[in-house]
Amino acid sequence: MSSGPDTFVSNPRYRREFEKARALVLAHPRRWRVIYHYDADGIASASSAVRAFGRLGYPVQATPLQGVERERIRALLSATKGPVLIADTGASWLDEYPRHPHPVVVLDHHKYPGVPDPPELPEHVAFVNPLDWGVDGMTEMCASTLTWLFTIFLDPVNWDNAAWGLSGAIGDRMHVGGFQGLNRLLVDEAVRRSVVVERPGTALLGPTVGAALATAIDPFFRGLSGDRAQSEEFLRGLSIDPATPPHSLTAEETDRLVRALRARLEAGGVLPEFVALLDQPRWFLPSHGMDAEELSNLQSALGRATTPGVGVAMALGDATAFDRARAAETKWRDGILQGLRRIERDGVHTASGVRWFESPETTLAGTQAGMAMNYLLPPDRPVLVLSDGVTGPGKVSGRGTLRLVRQGLDLATALREAAAAVGGEGGGHRVASGATIPPGSWDRFLEVANRLVAEQLKLGGTT
Repeated sequence: MSSGPDTFVSNPRYRREFEKARALVLAHPRRWRVIYHYDADGIASASSAVRAFGRLGYPVQATPLQGVERERIRALLSATKGPVLIADTGASWLDEYPRHPHPVVVLDHHKYPGVPDPPELPEHVAFVNPLDWGVDGMTEMCASTLTWLFTIFLDPVNWDNAAWGLSGAIGDRMHVGGFQGLNRLLVDEAVRRSVVVERPGTALLGPTVGAALATAIDPFFRGLSGDRAQSEEFLRGLSIDPATPPHSLTAEETDRLVRALRARLEAGGVLPEFVALLDQPRWFLPSHGMDAEELSNLQSALGRATTPGVGVAMALGDATAFDRARAAETKWRDGILQGLRRIERDGVHTASGVRWFESPETTLAGTQAGMAMNYLLPPDRPVLVLSDGVTGPGKVSGRGTLRLVRQGLDLATALREAAAAVGGEGGGHRVASGATIPPGSWDRFLEVANRLVAEQLKLGGTT
């Protein structure tokens, strides 16, 4: 029997929030502005929304948003003479939307002040957040799966937005350890409807196994990733031809390779949940002829290349957009590898509560921090990365692990309070968060953030 979204969560807030948002959309058949965060999760969210609006016959203007910037959202609302849908951002600015004279629908999974009890909002403002109905927005539902689910509430034909739901969720790392909670329900139903195929495979993506290993970032392999010669030598040592396409390896060759790479990761102290990414189940998208992680990487690359609109164009079937995305993905991967190899060579700074480094690759810094946290750094404290901040506002990204969260880590609170201490803004999730801080304020920001994290994790010592 087909599953309907109405039955997925028993908490009455679940249906109430979706129904209010759906009613606002259906009651206003006119041009909508879709504002979205520029990362893979945000691009995927906007993609589902734009596709759904198109099916309703509504014209759409899609606008990306970078960072946690109140003034930017104010300016966009002021410039918009019609209804607005905001995806994968916006939870921090609930006080701004009642002043907009047209409908506002916010689909976000991030923490907001007062969670899980949002403020009273007027009838023309709908706020949909899984935290309100007991679903963890850090592990069980992200913005892309939330938006995918919302489009299904609009019309079940939008089950085929599965590609965008899954690719965004992978971009937000919700596939680590396998999809959970409401994400899992959505994936299972998508598999049942044949819009997604779950099957075995490896995380080595590339035209040949040699190229895949040399450009691998997730997992990142010390001494191999970023080094074509060493990768090919490693494969020949396993009696595997580096020129073989990954899908053409025999079962015995695949097993031999996986066992050797697992051993390498484990010897480097990589946590089991990240080792498991090497050969956990894959999610194939028949409509696109690619793995969902491949689509996710294209979206991530476009976001970090500051061309997220090309990612939305992919969802609308623009073939040239896919060509541009593949070119961007090559540069994106090279930039991440460059940063990770720099960390592998030079290390990072260690304080009492956090580790930190600077990255000149501003748009890639958060991804570098996340991959370094998972594959290069000891797992006892989170890592912060600073980029920019000399001639303009500093961008800070923080990454931890779910194990640290279980020990008390809350990066969203730490970065929000540290940013506020220097006149900036911050927020996000307990495991991954960001901040925008004024030029020259890094030392003070680091001091406050380090103290707060050290208190959360009960770590001693000084900076």
